[in-house]
Amino acid sequence: MSREELLEYMRGRIGDKVLQAMSRVPREIFVPEEIRSRAYDDTPLPIGHGQTISAPHMVAIMCDILDLQKGMNILEIGGGSGYHAAIMGEIVGPDGHVYSVERVPELTSQARENLQLAGVLNVTLVEGDGSAGLPEHAPYDRISVAATAPAVPEPLKDQLKKGGKLVIPVGAGYQELLLVTRKNGFVVEEKMGVVFVPLIGEHGFKER
Repeated sequence: MSREELLEYMRGRIGDKVLQAMSRVPREIFVPEEIRSRAYDDTPLPIGHGQTISAPHMVAIMCDILDLQKGMNILEIGGGSGYHAAIMGEIVGPDGHVYSVERVPELTSQARENLQLAGVLNVTLVEGDGSAGLPEHAPYDRISVAATAPAVPEPLKDQLKKGGKLVIPVGAGYQELLLVTRKNGFVVEEKMGVVFVPLIGEHGFKER
Protein backbone atom coordinates (compact mmCIF):
# COMPACT_ATOMS: atom_id res chain seq x y z
CA MET A 1 0.00 0.00 0.00
CA SER A 2 1.26 3.52 -0.77
CA ARG A 3 0.95 6.52 1.57
CA GLU A 4 -1.79 7.99 -0.68
CA GLU A 5 -3.77 4.71 -0.67
CA LEU A 6 -3.48 4.46 3.11
CA LEU A 7 -4.74 8.02 3.63
CA GLU A 8 -7.59 7.48 1.18
CA TYR A 9 -8.54 4.28 3.05
CA MET A 10 -8.84 6.26 6.32
CA ARG A 11 -10.56 9.33 4.87
CA GLY A 12 -14.07 9.87 6.25
CA ARG A 13 -13.28 7.96 9.45
CA ILE A 14 -10.37 10.08 10.69
CA GLY A 15 -10.29 13.88 11.04
CA ASP A 16 -8.54 15.96 8.35
CA LYS A 17 -6.08 17.44 10.84
CA VAL A 18 -4.68 13.97 11.64
CA LEU A 19 -4.64 12.86 7.98
CA GLN A 20 -2.76 16.02 6.99
CA ALA A 21 -0.13 15.33 9.65
CA MET A 22 0.19 11.73 8.43
CA SER A 23 0.63 12.97 4.86
CA ARG A 24 3.61 15.08 5.99
CA VAL A 25 5.48 12.53 8.15
CA PRO A 26 7.36 9.82 6.17
CA ARG A 27 6.56 6.58 8.04
CA GLU A 28 9.30 4.69 6.15
CA ILE A 29 11.93 6.53 8.21
CA PHE A 30 10.47 4.98 11.38
CA VAL A 31 10.47 1.30 10.33
CA PRO A 32 13.55 -0.95 10.07
CA GLU A 33 15.25 -0.82 6.65
CA GLU A 34 14.55 -4.48 5.81
CA ILE A 35 10.74 -3.95 6.01
CA ARG A 36 10.61 -0.39 4.65
CA SER A 37 8.60 -1.56 1.63
CA ARG A 38 5.77 -2.38 4.09
CA ALA A 39 5.84 1.05 5.80
CA TYR A 40 2.31 1.97 4.67
CA ASP A 41 0.68 -1.42 5.27
CA ASP A 42 -2.07 -0.85 7.83
CA THR A 43 -0.62 -3.28 10.35
CA PRO A 44 1.77 -3.20 13.33
CA LEU A 45 5.39 -3.91 12.31
CA PRO A 46 8.30 -5.20 14.43
CA ILE A 47 10.94 -2.62 15.38
CA GLY A 48 13.13 -4.95 17.48
CA HIS A 49 13.41 -5.64 21.24
CA GLY A 50 9.97 -7.28 21.25
CA GLN A 51 8.29 -3.97 20.36
CA THR A 52 6.19 -2.83 17.40
CA ILE A 53 5.28 0.35 15.56
CA SER A 54 1.49 0.61 15.82
CA ALA A 55 -0.71 0.18 12.74
CA PRO A 56 -1.28 3.58 11.06
CA HIS A 57 -5.05 3.46 11.71
CA MET A 58 -4.41 2.98 15.46
CA VAL A 59 -2.04 5.98 15.57
CA ALA A 60 -4.70 7.99 13.70
CA ILE A 61 -7.55 6.88 16.02
CA MET A 62 -5.58 7.73 19.18
CA CYS A 63 -4.63 11.17 17.84
CA ASP A 64 -8.25 11.76 16.79
CA ILE A 65 -9.65 10.73 20.19
CA LEU A 66 -7.24 13.08 21.98
CA ASP A 67 -8.39 16.10 19.94
CA LEU A 68 -4.87 17.58 19.74
CA GLN A 69 -4.58 21.34 19.26
CA LYS A 70 -1.75 23.68 18.29
CA GLY A 71 0.53 24.72 21.15
CA MET A 72 -0.32 21.80 23.46
CA ASN A 73 2.10 20.18 25.93
CA ILE A 74 1.92 16.40 25.27
CA LEU A 75 3.27 13.35 27.09
CA GLU A 76 3.66 10.08 25.20
CA ILE A 77 4.39 6.79 26.95
CA GLY A 78 6.00 4.10 24.77
CA GLY A 79 8.05 6.09 22.27
CA GLY A 80 8.97 3.05 20.14
CA SER A 81 10.54 4.22 16.89
CA GLY A 82 9.23 7.79 17.28
CA TYR A 83 6.50 7.75 14.60
CA HIS A 84 3.46 8.37 16.82
CA ALA A 85 5.30 11.23 18.57
CA ALA A 86 6.21 12.72 15.18
CA ILE A 87 2.54 12.75 14.12
CA MET A 88 1.50 14.42 17.37
CA GLY A 89 4.37 16.90 17.05
CA GLU A 90 3.18 17.79 13.54
CA ILE A 91 -0.35 18.44 14.84
CA VAL A 92 0.62 20.56 17.88
CA GLY A 93 3.05 22.60 15.74
CA PRO A 94 6.20 24.54 16.65
CA ASP A 95 4.56 26.20 19.67
CA GLY A 96 3.61 22.79 21.10
CA HIS A 97 5.91 20.06 22.43
CA VAL A 98 5.81 16.27 22.79
CA TYR A 99 7.78 14.53 25.55
CA SER A 100 8.07 10.82 24.76
CA VAL A 101 9.23 8.22 27.30
CA GLU A 102 10.70 4.89 26.11
CA ARG A 103 12.16 2.27 28.46
CA VAL A 104 14.41 0.43 25.92
CA PRO A 105 17.71 2.39 25.56
CA GLU A 106 18.38 1.19 21.98
CA LEU A 107 14.91 2.23 20.82
CA THR A 108 15.28 5.63 22.53
CA SER A 109 18.50 6.34 20.57
CA GLN A 110 17.02 5.02 17.33
CA ALA A 111 13.86 7.12 17.75
CA ARG A 112 16.00 10.25 18.32
CA GLU A 113 17.85 9.52 15.05
CA ASN A 114 14.58 8.85 13.20
CA LEU A 115 13.05 12.13 14.38
CA GLN A 116 16.17 14.04 13.36
CA LEU A 117 16.08 12.41 9.90
CA ALA A 118 12.41 13.34 9.57
CA GLY A 119 13.16 16.95 10.57
CA VAL A 120 10.94 16.81 13.67
CA LEU A 121 12.17 19.45 16.13
CA ASN A 122 9.44 19.59 18.81
CA VAL A 123 9.72 16.05 20.23
CA THR A 124 12.01 15.16 23.15
CA LEU A 125 12.79 11.46 23.74
CA VAL A 126 13.47 10.45 27.34
CA GLU A 127 14.63 7.00 28.47
CA GLY A 128 12.78 5.82 31.58
CA ASP A 129 9.81 4.13 33.23
CA GLY A 130 6.82 5.53 31.35
CA SER A 131 4.36 4.16 33.91
CA ALA A 132 5.61 6.90 36.27
CA GLY A 133 5.10 9.60 33.64
CA LEU A 134 7.47 12.56 33.44
CA PRO A 135 6.64 14.92 36.32
CA GLU A 136 9.30 17.54 35.45
CA HIS A 137 7.34 18.77 32.40
CA ALA A 138 3.83 18.31 33.88
CA PRO A 139 1.00 19.21 33.79
CA TYR A 140 0.12 17.94 30.30
CA ASP A 141 -2.78 18.91 28.05
CA ARG A 142 -2.81 15.39 26.61
CA ILE A 143 -1.23 12.03 27.47
CA SER A 144 -1.02 9.18 24.95
CA VAL A 145 -0.04 5.69 26.12
CA ALA A 146 1.00 3.13 23.49
CA ALA A 147 1.18 0.07 25.81
CA THR A 148 -1.48 -1.72 27.82
CA ALA A 149 -1.59 -1.28 31.61
CA PRO A 150 -3.37 -3.31 34.34
CA ALA A 151 -5.16 -0.05 35.31
CA VAL A 152 -4.71 3.65 34.54
CA PRO A 153 -1.45 4.56 36.39
CA GLU A 154 -2.08 7.12 39.15
CA PRO A 155 1.03 9.22 38.28
CA LEU A 156 -0.34 9.78 34.76
CA LYS A 157 -3.68 10.97 36.14
CA ASP A 158 -1.84 13.30 38.54
CA GLN A 159 0.20 14.80 35.68
CA LEU A 160 -2.87 15.62 33.55
CA LYS A 161 -4.10 19.23 33.45
CA LYS A 162 -7.69 19.95 34.48
CA GLY A 163 -9.65 19.62 31.24
CA GLY A 164 -6.87 17.39 29.88
CA LYS A 165 -7.36 14.03 28.16
CA LEU A 166 -5.47 10.74 28.42
CA VAL A 167 -5.82 7.80 26.04
CA ILE A 168 -4.62 4.38 27.24
CA PRO A 169 -5.24 0.67 26.56
CA VAL A 170 -6.06 -1.26 29.75
CA GLY A 171 -6.23 -5.02 30.29
CA ALA A 172 -4.12 -8.18 30.19
CA GLY A 173 -6.11 -10.63 28.05
CA TYR A 174 -8.81 -8.46 26.53
CA GLN A 175 -7.70 -4.83 26.23
CA GLU A 176 -9.98 -1.79 26.06
CA LEU A 177 -8.85 1.61 24.77
CA LEU A 178 -9.95 4.19 27.36
CA LEU A 179 -10.29 7.95 27.12
CA VAL A 180 -9.83 9.56 30.54
CA THR A 181 -10.83 13.25 30.89
CA ARG A 182 -9.88 15.22 34.00
CA LYS A 183 -12.77 17.35 35.22
CA ASN A 184 -13.47 17.77 38.95
CA GLY A 185 -12.80 14.05 39.04
CA PHE A 186 -11.93 11.70 36.17
CA VAL A 187 -14.44 10.67 33.51
CA VAL A 188 -13.62 7.37 31.77
CA GLU A 189 -15.03 6.37 28.37
CA GLU A 190 -14.51 2.96 26.73
CA LYS A 191 -13.65 3.38 23.05
CA MET A 192 -12.78 0.01 21.45
CA GLY A 193 -11.03 -3.31 21.88
CA VAL A 194 -7.31 -3.18 21.00
CA VAL A 195 -4.06 -5.20 21.16
CA PHE A 196 -0.88 -3.54 22.51
CA VAL A 197 2.40 -4.68 24.07
CA PRO A 198 2.40 -4.47 27.90
CA LEU A 199 3.40 -1.31 29.79
CA ILE A 200 6.30 -2.53 31.94
CA GLY A 201 7.16 -0.53 35.04
CA GLU A 202 6.39 0.35 38.62
CA HIS A 203 2.78 1.33 37.82
CA GLY A 204 2.36 -1.14 34.95
CA PHE A 205 3.02 -4.85 34.53
CA LYS A 206 6.12 -6.33 36.17
CA GLU A 207 8.88 -7.58 33.88
CA ARG A 208 8.90 -11.37 33.66
